[in-house]
This record gives sequence, C-alpha cells and structure tokens, in this order.
Amino acid sequence: MWQFLQPINLIRYLIVLRTNIPLVRLPGCLPVELSLVLGNAITERLPTQARRPWRKALAVWEAYGGLEVVGKKKPSKPVPEAQWPVQTTFFVYPGKYDYGKDELLFLELKLMGESADHALFLEIILPALESLGYDRQAKWSGKTTLWGHFDIHAVYVARGPQWRPLVQDGKLDLDFRATPKQWAHRLKFSYDETYSRLTWLTPFDFSPPGTAPKSSKKRKNAPAAEVPTLRDILESLTERISQLLPGKYNTPQDAWQAIAPEWQFNLLDALAQAEETRLRRWKLKPAPKEWPGRWIGEQRFDPIPLAVLPFLELASILHVGRGTHFGAGTFRLDQ
Repeated sequence: MWQFLQPINLIRYLIVLRTNIPLVRLPGCLPVELSLVLGNAITERLPTQARRPWRKALAVWEAYGGLEVVGKKKPSKPVPEAQWPVQTTFFVYPGKYDYGKDELLFLELKLMGESADHALFLEIILPALESLGYDRQAKWSGKTTLWGHFDIHAVYVARGPQWRPLVQDGKLDLDFRATPKQWAHRLKFSYDETYSRLTWLTPFDFSPPGTAPKSSKKRKNAPAAEVPTLRDILESLTERISQLLPGKYNTPQDAWQAIAPEWQFNLLDALAQAEETRLRRWKLKPAPKEWPGRWIGEQRFDPIPLAVLPFLELASILHVGRGTHFGAGTFRLDQ
C-alpha cells in the first residue's frame, strides 16, 4: 500500500482544547466557525504582503455574514464554498455543544498536499490558535463562545496509527520534526473482519460543482439518485488525490499516473468489485443547515470486498466530495 500512498503529503495534528469558564456553547458546526475565526486571526498576524491570499479567501464569507455569524448556533444562510489559501481539513471529534470548565474538546487539523509543512503549523497556525484561547477582547469573543475561553491542553502528531506528543503541559517540543510522509508509517490496511455498513460521521455531497444548493424541503430519506455507491466513493477518492498532488489543475488522470503500475491494477480491481457490491438499503437524512454537505446517516451493502477496504479507509482519512475543508465527507466502517 505504501507505493499507492507515496504521492500523498499529509500531516495530521490532534489538538486538545480545555475550556476555562463555567459554560462554553459551541456553534452548530464548529469547523465552519473555526475556519472563519482562525482564518481571520491568522490574517491579522501576517505581514501586509502575505495577507493578500488570505483576504481573498475570506472575502467569500461576506455574503454569509462574515464575523457577525460567530456565536449564532444556526445562521440563516447556507455555508459558503470556502477554502483557506493553504490546503487544510478540520475534523471535530463527536461530542456535545455545551462544555463546563476544564472539559476537553478534541479536533483534528490536517495539512495536505503542498501545504503539509510543519513550519507552517508551528509559526503561523499554532500561535494564532493560542491567541484565540486567551484574547477575550477580540471581536469574535463572546460571553459563552469558545473564543477567548480555552487553553491548548495538548497537541499530537500522527505517525501511522500512533499519536506522538508535540505539546504537553504547555510545553512545545521544538526537537520534534513532523514530515509529510510519516502519517502513513506502518498503516497496515489489513482486515480480519467483514464490513457491510458505512456510517457517515460528517455530511457528504457528491454533486458536481455549481449544482444548486441543497433543498430546504425536509425528507425522511435521500433519493436513490443522491446515494453514493462504493464505486462512487472510490472515484471520489481519485478526485481527492488529484487535488493533493503538486501544482494546480490536476485531474483524476494525473492521480492515476502518479500511482505505481501494480497499484493501478489493484485500484482497477477494487473499482470493479465495488461496482458489483449491492447497496441494500440506506437511511440518510438531510444535513443540518449550518453544515456543508447534503446528507448524513448510514448505508448498508452486501459484504464489502477485501480489495475495496484499503481504499475506503484512505477515503475516510482524506475526506471525499465537497466541503472537505470543513470536515465533510468522512465515515467509519462497521460490521
């Protein structure tokens, strides 16, 4: 599997925040607000010349309400198709919305592609995040918002299946050097069990760019036309990999050419077996309005072929579909 993973640059940071007031209330979608607030905090700390791409990226938030939406649990407008000028994905581990003093909140920040740079995290992102924790006079801080009311309890960096400490007890390990390849170190991608259920941890959206916004009508279940097959997910994975390759305007064909020939065969085999795997039923409800994505829930298949499982696991790590910056498009596999 290593030859397949080799073109993919990725650094995964597990960040543990500890609240420091009696009540902190999170927004309906923390990754959305985190992207907006942290993006603004980073921009304010950068030299004038370096601010330009960040200001351009943040301009899309104006139609959404900009910083005025901070602290509102359910904004009135759909989430914009926003990105940072560096390739990032946020994933907040499932928890709750209200936190008391000294409770811990876990989130993962993934730096991807050409942005998988440990110095970028240490010199720009981490100091800005730290300032969000203590600055209670900032324009985005409120009485019960997370901003201004947390400490960075710890930071870990993924090395394969393990998390290595980078920050503990407020101390930064300056000798630690995270590389963009260590995330895949000793990942086995081997399975002893049979899986047939796919549970979306965050909403997904496989519609083409420019598609009309998700419907405001409440449905009990997604229509068959919008339910992804296993093959759809694998094809979306190749699209995702193309976005992480060096340079701009890469296509899935570029991702294909970056893969070692033997793994091209393995992927073709997985695509063929995925196409033959029957989708038995699904229970997918509309995604909350404050989240990107269209649907969330679970899908049931016939037993998923072993040849397909490694690629599904990779898709869950990288996130697939639209809205990946906000953590959309990741899932877990169950029996």
